Amino acid sequence: MSSTFVTLAEVLEARGGPLLEEEVWSLLLGTAESLVDVSYKNNMCSIISPTSLLLSATGTLAFKNCGLSDEVSTFAAPEMLQGRASSTKPATERMLVYSLGMTLYWSVDFHLPQNQPVQLSDHLNSLLLSMCEDLSHRRVNLNSILEACESQLKASILLPPAKVIRQLVEEVFHESMDQTSLPDSNVPLSGRSLMIRERLH
Repeated sequence: MSSTFVTLAEVLEARGGPLLEEEVWSLLLGTAESLVDVSYKNNMCSIISPTSLLLSATGTLAFKNCGLSDEVSTFAAPEMLQGRASSTKPATERMLVYSLGMTLYWSVDFHLPQNQPVQLSDHLNSLLLSMCEDLSHRRVNLNSILEACESQLKASILLPPAKVIRQLVEEVFHESMDQTSLPDSNVPLSGRSLMIRERLH
């Protein structure tokens, strides 16, 4: 079976609303597991964004290689934007953790009214905040993220990441069958992520 990929941004567009907390936990676990496997490959992009995080119909994740463009720059770690990014393994991991945190915050804030707070548990909120620390040495690492996700998986009834990913992809295909075309009334990706940065600080 060939694998069909959709982006996280396409999933949220099809849904017309944010990810649920349980979906964020599962996606965070699946992404952290994937990053442990691929994050030190030389061709790995050090920015994860809603348009570069790929979800497959088979339940796997992949990362689209991306250059630093205006659209993804608001998901990039501050040290990358300031030209202070190191190419060491720990530095690359910290940049990936930052952009993953920003991407997941974007996904729980998607299409929420400006005055409506994001609905997250303290545990998930503090984990995402620790991923989005401006100072790279204060950011949580991938192993800590995996531990937090695995303890959450044991403590609550979460679906395995592969199952959640398949369901999210199915929503996109189901929606595209129902809708021929929708008017594009969206805040651009970069504008939306700037709003999230402001909410974080």
